[in-house]
Amino acid sequence: MGTIDHDAVLRARVLLLGTGRLALLQEVNAYRVLAEVSPKAYLPKFVDALLLMSYRTRDAEVRLLLTREAIEAVRKIEAGMPRRDERVRSALDAHQRALFGVGRRDEGRAVCEELARKGQSEPLARVLTEEGRFGEAAALNEAAGRGGDPAEQPFWRLVPWAANLEGAGQHAEATAAFLGLVDWTRRQATERRSALAALAWEAVHLSRMYETAGRGPQAAAARHEALAVLADLAADGGPGSGAGDLSQWSTLFVLSGRSGEPAASADAPLFPFGTDVNRVSATRGAFLGALPELEARAQALEEAGRLPELSDVRRRIGVRAVLRQAGHFHLFEERLAPHFDEGVALARRLPRDPGRLARALTDRSVFRTAIRAFGPAHADFAEAVAVLGAR
Repeated sequence: MGTIDHDAVLRARVLLLGTGRLALLQEVNAYRVLAEVSPKAYLPKFVDALLLMSYRTRDAEVRLLLTREAIEAVRKIEAGMPRRDERVRSALDAHQRALFGVGRRDEGRAVCEELARKGQSEPLARVLTEEGRFGEAAALNEAAGRGGDPAEQPFWRLVPWAANLEGAGQHAEATAAFLGLVDWTRRQATERRSALAALAWEAVHLSRMYETAGRGPQAAAARHEALAVLADLAADGGPGSGAGDLSQWSTLFVLSGRSGEPAASADAPLFPFGTDVNRVSATRGAFLGALPELEARAQALEEAGRLPELSDVRRRIGVRAVLRQAGHFHLFEERLAPHFDEGVALARRLPRDPGRLARALTDRSVFRTAIRAFGPAHADFAEAVAVLGAR
């Protein structure tokens, strides 16, 4: 400890003991001074204030400085102090976010690795997913995927795990993991109709997984389950039938677009498909930032009459539209419906391409389920099933 500035210590104590409400910056500065003379009492408060300030600032470089100082401070807290381990993890998590926010991926990954060693593996799994290292990410997801309270909603435990297993080419393991979610939702649907929409989305996604794995009969069975659920909703879609959790629908729909994107790598990381679409990240921003380029590409394909490629590019645009709208329910239908309607209209211009038509109809069906248009959703999916059956 250096020379103590007793006047600064006195001013800090008086400031904290005052009756007026302090600005957060004043608190941080006061705790910084007092942490030097009374670390046991003030280091935890200093760390908490630094982290709170880092969450509130919009300046990425300031955020990085604050989280770095929080890391330095939290490491000085004595072992065994209440909530020390929790504060260490919180500081590391905030710091890795700040590092990724300024493009320092290597340093951010190193912090995520430290977090994983301390029992918080989700950030590292997400980074590995962004870099296309799906097998390693799935190995980290497995503990969470297999654990958890059986009575609790398992969506956010099982979907990232299944998505990474599928990305790694482990199709049997991926479908087995995802079936755990479908089975849970089936049980919920017998007790509350609000789970029916989610069951329809999950059955549709399961059918896509089976198709990717080359398991046609199982894919057909999953589609028929989804069709039966949609028929039930269309027949009696009352208030209790709910549209389900839109973030879950968005996550599954965006995940379905992964195969249409370039392969991810450490040099070209991608949005981590299968993770929460509401989470802000550098890769999310870059993924959405490709929209102008894709729109220009779509226009060129339209002018050249290259409709199959145009259909694929339009879907990539639609996936980004859903991701951009995630968490924003205002004008949800108005902003997204044109993408799905255009996808179907374009696919109908491809009479010898039933696969793309079925895909567009399925996409619009799950979207219509999300907005509680159950009758049209059922009609779209029934047509998609018929189209695939006629191939």
